[in-house]
Amino acid sequence: MILGTHELPFTRLLREVERLKKEGLIEDDIIVQSGHTKFETPHMKMIPFFNFEEMDKLFDEARLIITHAGTGSVITGLKKGKKVIAAPRLEKYGEHNDDHQLQLTGTFVEQEHILSWGDREDLLELIHLADAFNPKPFESKQQQMFSLLKQFIDES
Repeated sequence: MILGTHELPFTRLLREVERLKKEGLIEDDIIVQSGHTKFETPHMKMIPFFNFEEMDKLFDEARLIITHAGTGSVITGLKKGKKVIAAPRLEKYGEHNDDHQLQLTGTFVEQEHILSWGDREDLLELIHLADAFNPKPFESKQQQMFSLLKQFIDES
């Protein structure tokens, strides 16, 4: 699970995952990149930050990625062909300064790349849905954008 590096806490997601783990509804080991969120639990391995190599290895080993809806975390999971449940940090809970993560998840859900957990969805149901979910492959448009910019510059 990935909470990112934002300075505001994201305990809402941790509490729900911990509840599911305590009730035996999640059997997998859970490793959490907790960032600045302080949360103590014997049910999950909490590590504030990983270096790139450690994080990359954990992405590779994960069966399912549950992450805050940060662009980097979501796209890394998609590029590695992982099933991703993104949980947008919400302003109304003091998890972020605004609700821009809702826009990100909305776009990725519309394009059938990810599943999304907000404040009304059942996380356990989403975890079960993820087993059968076949995300559409993600293709970055970055190279296409660079080519268009280069073409524009060359023609100027």
